[in-house]
Amino acid sequence: MAAIFGFHGSFFSFLKYLAVLAGVYLLFRLIGWWRNRLLWSLRNRLIVAYLFFAVVPILLIVTMVLIAGRVLYSQLGAYLLHEDIQRRVEMIADISEHIAAAHQTLPPGATMEESERILATQSHAVHDRELPGLTIGFSEDASLLGKVASKGKRSFAGLLQQGDALSLASLRTIPDLKGERVVTLRVPVTEEFLATVAPDLGAIQLNLMELYMGGVRQGIIYPSGEEQYVVARRIVAHNRALQSSMFWIDPPVNVVSSFDSVFVGKDGRVELRRPVLAVFNARPSRLNARIFTTLGELRDSYLLLLILVGIVFLLIEAAALVTGFVLTRRITRAVADLYRGTQYVQAMDFSHRVQIERRDQLGELGESFNRMTGSISQLIEEENKRRRLENEISIAREVQNQLFPSTLPSVPGVEIEAICKAARSVSGDYYDFIQLSPTHIAIAIADISGKGISAALLMASLQAALRSQMLSEGSERLNMAELVSRLNKHLVRNTGDDRFATFFIAMYDSATRTLRYTNAGHLPAFLICKGTSQQLDKGGMVLGVMEDYVYEEGSLTVQPDALLIGYSDGLIEPENVYGEEFGIRRLQEAAVRLRGAAPLMVAESLMAAAEEWAGTPEQADDMTVIVARLR
Repeated sequence: MAAIFGFHGSFFSFLKYLAVLAGVYLLFRLIGWWRNRLLWSLRNRLIVAYLFFAVVPILLIVTMVLIAGRVLYSQLGAYLLHEDIQRRVEMIADISEHIAAAHQTLPPGATMEESERILATQSHAVHDRELPGLTIGFSEDASLLGKVASKGKRSFAGLLQQGDALSLASLRTIPDLKGERVVTLRVPVTEEFLATVAPDLGAIQLNLMELYMGGVRQGIIYPSGEEQYVVARRIVAHNRALQSSMFWIDPPVNVVSSFDSVFVGKDGRVELRRPVLAVFNARPSRLNARIFTTLGELRDSYLLLLILVGIVFLLIEAAALVTGFVLTRRITRAVADLYRGTQYVQAMDFSHRVQIERRDQLGELGESFNRMTGSISQLIEEENKRRRLENEISIAREVQNQLFPSTLPSVPGVEIEAICKAARSVSGDYYDFIQLSPTHIAIAIADISGKGISAALLMASLQAALRSQMLSEGSERLNMAELVSRLNKHLVRNTGDDRFATFFIAMYDSATRTLRYTNAGHLPAFLICKGTSQQLDKGGMVLGVMEDYVYEEGSLTVQPDALLIGYSDGLIEPENVYGEEFGIRRLQEAAVRLRGAAPLMVAESLMAAAEEWAGTPEQADDMTVIVARLR
């Protein structure tokens, strides 16, 4: 009542506040009552569902069309503004190029000052209308051009910000008998200049930015790249305002866009990409007029067709609603029979059968219910078997987790991290870190053929064989090729012909910075040092195929602060929506970018990069990565 009669004052404001709280509370209570009472019946639920089917999609489509139109008009307005300014930048660039060409064709008797004055006068006569405020200057000082031009370029054209002044600028060198001169063309970006830009837009404002140095914030902070900016100066177009609407559905479109400018400070500091924010508005009707130069001869026909289609859609919607109510009665009757059948099942009476009246899908549903009650005891038995199998798999997963290193070895100058994500409950990938002496550490990674429990069993066998070899006295002097040969014989003699494993092992001595390794058919690990990547691919074929195969040992000296990356094929085989694999190259590029990070962050980032490439959390294969920082 206080709101209806317009009562004011602190007391009535407090009453309005209490009324809002009471209204919210009442709304939640009504929703709870509606859900518990009205929607308990399946018939009412279906009716509400049909109403949502009929209304919500139309509302969503209309909303999407409005949002898409707003985005389209915003982008079109930004395009018109950018295109107009870029056209003028290209115009002054062409003028400077023509001046440079004409400078070489003037009569030999003309002095330099006369030739430059003639060329400037001709350019002003032709372009002053489209480029108000154009200035043309000649100088022997090329310092400004050297600051703003790209490396190796002898010309520049674009937005140039010097202090708090913004201009369209073009600088170009001109060959001369005495050397080179620089012709400079400027068009200051002023209120008058903005009044001539993009006539289809409304009010236009350019905001010149300056670096935000911290302290008390004034205005909005605009981040760009690694820097933050605040507004330093505003340039508002002279005598420009939003156009009047042409019809009742013609809302204004407000747009914020940005330009890149080259900034030259008073102290000589140069920024090649300082943002300039453009804020403007426009009417969709004016933008439509820019897109469609004519409405076409079939305008009335299109309008009539649209009205007819709308009427047909309404008729179809009404028919669908009536059909929904009729089908609702049939569905709810069949569901009620099934509900009574469930009451018998709940009472452990599996002899009850639902009466089948029609041979449609609901009739098939009743028949399925009858078959279900007949086989429910068998389903219960299968559920018990499934639970026992899950329990066994859980035990296998716990046993496998014990095979991975529980603690990381402590070797001076070595930092190690590893991550293994199984595609199933248990993994076929294997990694291990074994400290052999205060300065020696062995790093191993393997990929067992297949997945699941069979792969995990072969992994356990490989882990036991490797540990038995590496934990013997003097193993730090063991040749890696000889070690891999022994593991190969072990797998050949103790596994089937269809089982094999890829394997990579490296021995690192932190005292001598020597890395010895052998790669048995595994994807090549790579060593990153100073931004370059070296693949470790010496070795031979996979384990478990040929008993007397001779492997090769690779050896290299590791530079300080190197990064060793080992991985399984599950990390590089994820495919994106186009069927492209993540691949070794992308993995190496990601590792090079992260070379300065901690090993754990590198490992997590590589895993995240592969999952992001696939776009789905589901794994087709086990994914393993090991990262070792060799200081």
